[in-house]
Amino acid sequence: MSLAVRGPWALLQRLPQGLQFILVGGAAAATHLAVVGLLVALSGMPPLAANVLAFLVAFTVSYAGHARLTFARTQARGPAVAARYFAVACLSFAANEALYYIALHWLHWHYFWSLAGVLVLVAVGTFVLSKCWAFKARTP
Repeated sequence: MSLAVRGPWALLQRLPQGLQFILVGGAAAATHLAVVGLLVALSGMPPLAANVLAFLVAFTVSYAGHARLTFARTQARGPAVAARYFAVACLSFAANEALYYIALHWLHWHYFWSLAGVLVLVAVGTFVLSKCWAFKARTP
């Protein structure tokens, strides 16, 4: 069966893992940014509070994408993997929130662009921890 017949998913599965991580992370980051932007603009929620809710929404996008695409070859799935990945995501979020606070309150940068930059910075550590621990194939 050709790639055209199997569709875009087959093409995504053939990409290098680093590019898959960037694509899934980009989707999660776009979700995160959109939720923050909507909560701040529509409800007047403070950016740091909106960031917490946005993190929880983006986590679902991130876990699903990484489990089914980026780290699919390890076949590491289930509650234990989700818990490990949630721990990685929480650590990344703590770094995110601290850096975001600095950008907002010490550097006085715009909330949207500050968050975009912070998300990129934190992504590298997230990849390493995800690959080496959260989604690492376990032998019985």
